[in-house]
Order: sequence, then structure tokens, then C-alpha cells
Amino acid sequence: MLILIKNAQLVNEGRIYKADVLIENKTIKQIDTKINIEVDKIIDAKGLHLVPGVIDDQVHFREPGLTHKANIYTESKAAIAGGITSFMEMPNTNPQALTQELLQDKYKIAAETSIANYSFFMGASNDNLEEVLKTDPKTVAAIKIFMGSSTGNMLVDNKSVLEEIFSKSSMLIAVHCEDEETIQENTIAAKKEFGDAVPISEHPNIRSAVACYKSSSMAVELAKKHNTRLHVFHLSTEKEIELFENSLPLAEKRITAEVCIHHLWFDESKYAEKGTLIKWNPAVKKESDKNALFQALLDDKLDVIATDHAPHTLGEKSNTYFNAPSGGPLVQHALPVMLAFVNQGKISIEKVVEKMCHNPAICFQVKNRGFIREGYFADLVLVDLDNPWEVAKDNILYKCGWSPFEGETFNAKITHTFVNGHIAYEYGSFDETNRGMRLAFDR
Repeated sequence: MLILIKNAQLVNEGRIYKADVLIENKTIKQIDTKINIEVDKIIDAKGLHLVPGVIDDQVHFREPGLTHKANIYTESKAAIAGGITSFMEMPNTNPQALTQELLQDKYKIAAETSIANYSFFMGASNDNLEEVLKTDPKTVAAIKIFMGSSTGNMLVDNKSVLEEIFSKSSMLIAVHCEDEETIQENTIAAKKEFGDAVPISEHPNIRSAVACYKSSSMAVELAKKHNTRLHVFHLSTEKEIELFENSLPLAEKRITAEVCIHHLWFDESKYAEKGTLIKWNPAVKKESDKNALFQALLDDKLDVIATDHAPHTLGEKSNTYFNAPSGGPLVQHALPVMLAFVNQGKISIEKVVEKMCHNPAICFQVKNRGFIREGYFADLVLVDLDNPWEVAKDNILYKCGWSPFEGETFNAKITHTFVNGHIAYEYGSFDETNRGMRLAFDR
């Protein structure tokens, strides 16, 4: 099938320019100032911007085992509506992806149900090193280590095990960094002060900046010691920024870092209004942290913008501080949030594309995606930058049915999402006749 996108403003590799894009089957056939040939479908994109499909390197789609919250089908559909065409999903499902067999089970589910392209992380624990080292770098996104977590058996707190993984894994290792011992000490102190009625406003004090830095600095130290390819997920503090450099091109960096949408948008002043709906791990912290993270993003010390999409039901979230789980749904609204920052003059659209599309592809060495290039897969998104809409219950696509952005008006609206050349989303309607592809990696 031939599809021709005409008159679009392409945003790609640091430039904005008008061009036509010809899609043949799954890939981009031609990019030129004017293409005039007979095709099966023409899309006149005058007034619209064409960007590469977003690659979200950190999501929790809850399948298998936690499907009352979400599943791969529902959340990939929400992702497509949000311009995310590829996702990499975390191993802390039920059962946890701690063996090659359990990891493959998730790929089977995605092959049948995911509308977006997909990959999954292999999980590490204190006792599955042998399984971790079997992971195929060409077909699996990375190894995931929870260096601060009480998620079942997935907290890796054994220093000798960490040394083994960092020294022996040839793959990228991605880490969640919060020091569990510090968190437990802070929890005891909070309970001593507040009893059972610890308020949500204590969350950034319990899961503190000290807890984050203690863990992330250890990860960076291990990576430097063993020359490990390390990617640190969801930075949340100003202090941690000093651990990362911007002196090398991204492709040459051995240690990279990510910031998430919620740590750029919210700060601790919002706990009074949003309560446990904005309870995340790591916690949303001070306004000064938020502002420093944004500046570090602009300065290229932080390389990737992701979501850490982690839905729970509204009933689960509408609970007391210790009983409300951490995490929230974000994939449908991440790109509109960043384009709101563009509208506010805080960041350029070229920089947004770099951090959400190009850089995840570079960091993870994703094959033939993340850029608008001839021969690459046609993962593309058309965006109207001046079409305001409000986030409301009736347009939220997450299975959990809520969003921390409800009531927010965004200026930019996604009009079309192409996944492997297939128009999966167009003006609010979905074409689910195709499924996404398993991501491949150039390693």
C-alpha cells in the first residue's frame, strides 16, 4: 500500500522543514519537497507537524497478572492515541519476568494484542544471574534492576550480586535507584511523628533526595568500575544531576539518564490538590528539583523523556498514604504535556523530538526507528499544535479510567498515528486490523 503525506512540517534531527513523505507498506519510501505519484491514500497535512513516533522506554502495562489495572491491549491503544508508537515494558508483573520462559510469555501476549511496537525488560533479582546472562541483546530491550524497591523478589540489594551483574552483562542495564534502608528509616521517623495518619505530603521526605542519590551514585560507581552500559531511570532530584555528563555525543556515552513527564510537570505543592493521584516512586519533590531537571534536560545531561506509565484503579489510589500504591497512567498525555511546554516557550519542538524519539532509539540501539528517514519503519505522528482540548473522563483511554491531568487543557492534539506504515489512529478513531512489531536492536 502507498500512502502519501503532503505539505507537512517535518520535525526531525534538529530541523523543521516542509516536505512530502511517501510510505510504502511498512517503511518510509521517499522524503522530498514535492512528491507527485499515484497512491492509495493521500493525507493533506497542511498546518500540521510530522514527528517520528515516540519511543517510551519505561512503562508498566500490568500484564500478566495485574490486568484489573491495565493490559497490553488497552494501554498500547492509549499510547497510540498519545503518539507513542513503541514501548519497553517493565518486568514486575505477576509472575515477574525473571526467567527467559516468563519473558517470552509476555512477547507472545504482545504479538497477539499490542497495537504499538513492543519490547520487554528482563528482570534481575538476587538469585537469577544465570537467567539474566542468557538474555538476547538483539531482541530484548535491556536488563532491569530495582536497586530500591519492595516489589516482591525484585529488590537487588546484595552488593556481590550487583557486582556480578554489572561486571558480566554485555547488555544495557537500566536501574530504578532509591536506597531501601534510607526509605525505611524515614518511614519510621514519619510514623513516630504522625502515627498512622502520615500525610501524602511526607512522600518526598520518606522517599527522599538522599535515598535517591545514595542509590544512583552507587549505580554510577559500579558502571564506571566495570565499564557497564548504564541507563538510570526517572531522575527526580537536583542533586543527582551532578552524576551525569554532557561532554560526549549520546551514542558514545556509557552512562545515560532519563526524566519522566510527572517530574517535569508536578512538584510537591500539588500534593494538596492531587493527593495520592500523584504518588510516584521516586516521589515528586521540590519545585527547585523540577526546575533543575528541566534545565538539565535542555543542557543534555538528561538524555531521554519517558513516562513510567504505571496505572492503578481509582479505588486503589483513593486510599490512605501507606495503602495507596505508587504510580499513575501517562502514555496518552505525555506528548501533549511536552508540547504544552513548547507552547509556553520552555523547550523547542525539535528538542522534544530529540528526547522522546531520537534519543531512546540511540540509547537502546533500536533498529530503524526513532527518526524520519528513508528506509526506516514508518512510525509517524501528525500533530496540530493549535487545537485545544481538555482531558476529561470521556476521552481517557486507560483501562483504569482516570488521569492526573484531568481538567487540564492542552493546545496540541494528535491527529494521526502511523505504526509500521499503518494508520492506527486518525482523528479519534482506531484501525486495529494490524498489530505492532517486536523491536529489534542493533547490537
